[in-house]
Amino acid sequence: MTWLELSLTLRSDQQESVEAALEDVGALSVTLLDADADTSDEQAILEPAVGETPLWSQVVLAALFEADTDRSGLVHVLGELLPELEPDQISFREVADQDWTRVWMDQFRPMQFGRRLWIYPWNIEPPTDAEAIVVRLDPGLAFGTGTHPTTALCLQWLDVADLDGARVIDYGCGSGVLAIAAALLGAGEVIGVDNDPQALEASRDNARRNGVDDRLALFLPDAEPGIPANYLVANILAGPLHELAPRFAERVKAGGRMALSGILEGQDGELVERYAEWFEDLEVSVREGWVRIEGRRRH
Repeated sequence: MTWLELSLTLRSDQQESVEAALEDVGALSVTLLDADADTSDEQAILEPAVGETPLWSQVVLAALFEADTDRSGLVHVLGELLPELEPDQISFREVADQDWTRVWMDQFRPMQFGRRLWIYPWNIEPPTDAEAIVVRLDPGLAFGTGTHPTTALCLQWLDVADLDGARVIDYGCGSGVLAIAAALLGAGEVIGVDNDPQALEASRDNARRNGVDDRLALFLPDAEPGIPANYLVANILAGPLHELAPRFAERVKAGGRMALSGILEGQDGELVERYAEWFEDLEVSVREGWVRIEGRRRH
């Protein structure tokens, strides 16, 4: 079986209306890619700032349709939405059917973080190991599989933390990988926060898959309870981390610990200075050009 793929390059501020229109006329899926990924440094999109949905300045929108979909009808719809659209901005191609599960499994393999923590695709059975802590994960449409250096840095931090019975906040929880790892590592209560409802759903599904949904409470930022925790981990971007510093200081108990990532090497100096107002023993770790900052809340 084959499918029809429509590809369109457009500004990110045009994406929402075009995506909605394509779904209205029968798009089975819509994927967004960085239009400049092949010609410039890739812009990392991790978790957006609260209340924002940042994208690349230009995106390639790839929509999948049934193979017999009327191409001229799709072009007509796009022409009405984007009168300035040039014909060379639109392309079509036939896409052969394939085993998408196998493609995903080929890209996402079991990974170890620290001494005992493993991330496994949900459909691969891990070997029996009494010491291994295994997170079974389907990232869905949310960020966080452990493959990105920022997630790996946070997982390594959790692996060595004393989480037994602790309350942990995962701010920008994405797929739930950090929150679930914390629960499996012994946390008594985990609070996940994300501004994307789809990410909360992915976290909820993965928590059920790992049998920790009874210990994971999920909230949008405006609804999160504001309860201080023993540990806070936030894998978001440097800008939001700077803005959220006072909130994070309120969310960590005196003597509690925090870890921040989603930070490019070179952005850490300003953030260390910012968080030094509330946190001590600040340490910086680097992995593949990405940074983790950790520290202890002052008494």
